[in-house]
Amino acid sequence: MNDRFQEMQLFVRVAETGSFSRAGRELGHAQPSVSRIISALEVRLGVKLLARTTRKVVPTEAGALLLDKARLVLADVEDLERSVRGTGGLTGVLRVATPVTFGAREIVPVLGPFLTAHPLLRLELLMADRRVDLLEEGVDLAIRMGELDESGLVSRRLATAPRFVVASPAYMALKGEPLSPAALISHDIITVRPSGIDVWKLRHNDGGETSVRLQARLVTTSTEGVVAAVLAGLGLAGLSRVACGAEMARGNLVRVLPEHSMTPVDVHAVLAAGHRPPAKARAFIEYLASALAG
Repeated sequence: MNDRFQEMQLFVRVAETGSFSRAGRELGHAQPSVSRIISALEVRLGVKLLARTTRKVVPTEAGALLLDKARLVLADVEDLERSVRGTGGLTGVLRVATPVTFGAREIVPVLGPFLTAHPLLRLELLMADRRVDLLEEGVDLAIRMGELDESGLVSRRLATAPRFVVASPAYMALKGEPLSPAALISHDIITVRPSGIDVWKLRHNDGGETSVRLQARLVTTSTEGVVAAVLAGLGLAGLSRVACGAEMARGNLVRVLPEHSMTPVDVHAVLAAGHRPPAKARAFIEYLASALAG
């Protein structure tokens, strides 16, 4: 690898992660080697690029300037290499963070053609039901469901998933079917909200809306946990078609209050703002948008 290109790669990841050791692990260098390379870069440029605090490493004013420019240079190099190889020439590692359920049920089943088209690309799916820090964790893009409440992100909506109140036939036979939104209060509710308090906004087919504040009987830390609990007959849940469409099609889950729908969930691909995303991330977003639309 060209020494200066290597310097730029290492510097960018140290600045983004705030850690010499983490950047080294990602790019295959020991921590002392990373420190030596960055120190040599600072000596050659004649400026201090990184300041060490008690908790992490942060860019200096000069380092922040170099970081912005270095990101552009690295993106340009990747685009140049791709253009020389041709449109099917994506290489390297693409790291995508996604919620577990969406990743397993929506992304994985459509990956085949994309991977076939780019045989030199390695894809890493970070599947977790938490908000991943893109820069700190070295993620190229993330899939987010629901409202976007973070600044510093560039987003593209990929899909909108309908949501319903669902239950297992066994639960309905045991506890009876609620005939109105207000009747949900007397039922066992399952949610992922840590507080156990959930507000369900229900829209009737005639356009009327009702909000019901519910206290959950069971709280889990993942959507898959909610699906499993509903399948086990432990209560009702508000789930997107992404999470429970297959179970509903098989009859393992049924809609409750079928004349009502919950607020749908938007699915976005998000990228860190402030620098041009790599070609592999842009290509993957375009592919996903097309695959999910179909």
